[in-house]
Amino acid sequence: MNFTGIIVGLATFLVIGLFHPIVIKAEYYLGTKCWWAFLIVGIVFCVLSIIVDNLIVSTILGVTAFSSFWSILELKEQRERVRKGWFPKGPGHKE
Repeated sequence: MNFTGIIVGLATFLVIGLFHPIVIKAEYYLGTKCWWAFLIVGIVFCVLSIIVDNLIVSTILGVTAFSSFWSILELKEQRERVRKGWFPKGPGHKE
């Protein structure tokens, strides 16, 4: 039996689930100006994904990298959700 797909699927689910609250908190406390941190994390995880020999670990690192890249877009979307009043405005917002 091959559990690779299940392991990668579960890890992807957990990584995406982890990034959702990270984006919300980052936007709340820092606003959208922290986008570069997600870019750096994404680049680091891309490089690690290329370097690692293990297929499962490399795949999970790649999923994490691109989840970080996607979070840059989600920061801007979160700003819009805050503007619409769906989420509270935090100290990362300038008046």
